[in-house]
Amino acid sequence: MKTILITGASSGIGAATARLFLEAGWTVGLMARRTDALESVAAGHANAHILPGDVSRPADAEAVTRQFTEAAGRLDVLFNNAGIFVPAADIDRTEVADWDRAVAVNLTGMFLMARAAFAVMRTQGGGRIVNNGSISAHVPRPGAVTYTVTKHAITGLTRQLALDGRPLGIDCGQIDIGNAQTPLLEELDARQRAEGAAPVPMMAVEDAARSVLHMATLPLGTNVLTMTVMASAMPYVGRG
Repeated sequence: MKTILITGASSGIGAATARLFLEAGWTVGLMARRTDALESVAAGHANAHILPGDVSRPADAEAVTRQFTEAAGRLDVLFNNAGIFVPAADIDRTEVADWDRAVAVNLTGMFLMARAAFAVMRTQGGGRIVNNGSISAHVPRPGAVTYTVTKHAITGLTRQLALDGRPLGIDCGQIDIGNAQTPLLEELDARQRAEGAAPVPMMAVEDAARSVLHMATLPLGTNVLTMTVMASAMPYVGRG
C-alpha cells in the first residue's frame, strides 16, 4: 500500500487531497495543528494516521515524519501543502509580525518538512515530494507581499530538491493552484462582492486534489516538475 504524508490536512486543499487518497486506498498521514479537524477528515478510514503538529517547529516536523514512517513502514510521498494568508496590505502597511508568521509557515515550514522527508527518502532509496506553490509563485495579487514572496521562494526550493534528489531517486515537483473553492476563497469572494466587485472565478477543490493524485502516482523517474491547475476564467493568462 502506497503512503503519503499531507501537511495542512485539516481543511481546504489538504483535506480534500487527504480524502481522495484515503478513498484510493493509500495509507495517509494527516498533519495539522487541530486534532479535532483531522479526526473529522479521517473519520471512517482505518488507513488514516492523525498526526497533530506545527510545520514551523523543527521538532514537530521531525517527530511527525518519523512517527508516520515508522507506522506506515515507509514514506512514498510528501504533499508539502500547509500555508497561511495574512491580512492584505501594501508593504509599508504590512506588520512585521505578519511577515514573520507567513515566512514561518509558508517557507520555513515547507523547508523543515521537505528536510525531514528527504532524509527518510535518502535512507529508503527514493520517494517523491510535491510542494504546493500557488499561482502566486508566478504572479502577485494586490496587497499580498508576504504570500507572493514566500510562494516565489517555494519555486526555488522545488528546483533545488529536484536537482539534489536526482542521484538519490527522489523526485520533487510543484503544483500551482489557482482559486480552488475553499472556505478562505469563499470569504474573499464575499468581501469582494460586498464591495461591488465581480465574483471570484473558482474551480472545485477536488480538481486540485486529483491533480496531486496524478503527480503522486507517477513512477519514480518520471516527474511533473511544475503543474498549473486553475479556474479557467481567472485573470492570469494575458491581460485578464
